[in-house]
This record gives sequence, C-alpha cells and structure tokens, in this order.
Amino acid sequence: MNKAFLDARRLLCPLPVIRVQDRVKQLHAGDRLQVVATDPGVLQDIPAWCRINGHRVLQVEEQNHEYIIVLEVGE
Repeated sequence: MNKAFLDARRLLCPLPVIRVQDRVKQLHAGDRLQVVATDPGVLQDIPAWCRINGHRVLQVEEQNHEYIIVLEVGE
C-alpha cells in the first residue's frame, strides 16, 4: 500500500475533484490518497465521486480552515 498526497488548496470546484481523479489514475487498488483543500465543497464532492467510482473515504477532518480527506483507491 502506497500513501500519496495531493495539495488542492486554493482550487475551486470542480478542480479539486478533477485533480483527485487524475491522481487516483496513477495509483493502485489499496493505495491511500490524502487530499488537502480549502474549498468546503470537497466535503460533498470528493465523497460523492468516491461512491460513484468505487473508492472509499477513510477520514474527513477540518483543521485551520483546510479540509483533509483520506481515501482508499478501489479496484
């Protein structure tokens, strides 16, 4: 299992989800991706994208006006 990081700070919808999609294509099933964003829309957009595409959200938190989402890449 690899752990990857994506800095999506200062990007507005739909760019964070597009960047997540592009990054996930480079990963393998079981890998984890930590996304840090400043657009609160990611709290709905990324989990919805994960459900549609078979990935799993492991963690969602907010720290200092930043949103951190950890997802596990599905098959």
